[in-house]
Amino acid sequence: MQRIPLLYLILLFGVTFSSCKKGLEEINVNPNESEVINPEFLLSSVLINTAYEYQKAAYFDMPASAGRYITMVRNEGNDKFDWGPQNWDGNYLRLSANREMMDLAKKMNTPQYVAVGKVLEVFNFGYLTDLYGDIPYSEALLLKEQTLMHPKYDQQQTIYPALLQTLKEANDELASTTGSVDAKADVMYAGVVLKWRKFANSLRLRMLLRASKSYATAFTEMQEILNDKNKYPIFESSDDNAEVKYPGVLPSNSWPGGAQANAFSEFDKRKPSKEIVTALLQRNDPRLEVWIAKVDSLNGGTSDPNPYVGVPNAIPAPYDYNGGTPHISRLSAIFNSNSNPMVKASMITYAEVCFILAECVQSGKVTVAGKTAESLYYDGITASMKYYGVDQAASDANYYNQASVKYNGTLEQLMGQKWIAGFLKGAEAWFDNRRTGFPKFVLGPLATSKELPKRYIYPSGERDTNEDQYLKGVAQFGADKQTTLMWYLK
Repeated sequence: MQRIPLLYLILLFGVTFSSCKKGLEEINVNPNESEVINPEFLLSSVLINTAYEYQKAAYFDMPASAGRYITMVRNEGNDKFDWGPQNWDGNYLRLSANREMMDLAKKMNTPQYVAVGKVLEVFNFGYLTDLYGDIPYSEALLLKEQTLMHPKYDQQQTIYPALLQTLKEANDELASTTGSVDAKADVMYAGVVLKWRKFANSLRLRMLLRASKSYATAFTEMQEILNDKNKYPIFESSDDNAEVKYPGVLPSNSWPGGAQANAFSEFDKRKPSKEIVTALLQRNDPRLEVWIAKVDSLNGGTSDPNPYVGVPNAIPAPYDYNGGTPHISRLSAIFNSNSNPMVKASMITYAEVCFILAECVQSGKVTVAGKTAESLYYDGITASMKYYGVDQAASDANYYNQASVKYNGTLEQLMGQKWIAGFLKGAEAWFDNRRTGFPKFVLGPLATSKELPKRYIYPSGERDTNEDQYLKGVAQFGADKQTTLMWYLK
């Protein structure tokens, strides 16, 4: 996780420099070109890589199985929770590139990029501590300045307040900046600073709720945001979503399940889980047809006669479930395309914010002017329906008047709808389940654990290259196991 020098970052992020035969030390100088690397270039790289890698994990890796969206019918270790140590080098690479961008922005007196960088830094560090618990934080990026190669592990109870404060600073700095963010470099918000402020404050709401069990001022700080939306704007519609499109031109900018990524075999290993399909069927949910494909054949199914069939997690021979491939649903075609308006690299959405606020209002912890927990609950569902173009279908079918959908004030119902709306969008379903216990997921008979994992195990390389700090970190955190509770879950 050491800070990586800028030249190597540039090479890793795809920029080619012309050089003499003598090597990189003697880079040719073009008198007509600036030798200065502008921060907006690195912003584009950091933003794209942050969003794409976060989304790839949500579709390809453990969060998709832990959130019960995906069942692996080949290479089923994710479903069985046989996860083992997880590498974090990519996360720290993005953090290093982002810090370089912020340093360049300071030197060039463009503070708007420093503030945007703070938002991205919090997102990346926040995700890391959400995955692992205690992590290298305060010393993690000091290789360049202090040649510090063995960073200590900071405690999550120290990291989270620092990250929340950084988001507050980013909002204030963006509110006061007179500089603009380059629209072409900002592939998410096209340079609209207000939207970055909304991202910062909405992310802050997510993190405050996540830490609220252990962070004493969580709801006080949340109420401060909600009391002044001019000072602390938050998402107001799905147009504010923090998500990056996939152009679909090259494998590197295509949805990870698309043909450009040569991922058909990977696509076919991943089937919709029985839990998400059942939840959609029980509610006559119009999103079912958007997300899930019908089985190839209704004749010959051995367990499930429905035209939509999900596969249970962690069962023997999942590829043979219900009579095999012809009788099992795939994900729909939008998840096997290179680019689709409904399939983006999503970091946080307006629908999620609605459910966050609904939960907090329902528990009596905060108030939202002009809103009730019930109205916010419906706002979250409607936002998801509109995003996938089925809001009219939901209304026509009286979706909201069904007994299972009509607001009843329970956390179980609210979290169930939040889970559905978050289909394949990040790790929130897993994180919410470990925080609230809802939805009540089925582990499966071959699961190696009696409960969902609570965290990732630290990378095996830490024991090779940073052993002293690793051992000190584990001594203060607890056993390096998937079941060890991090600070905000205790």
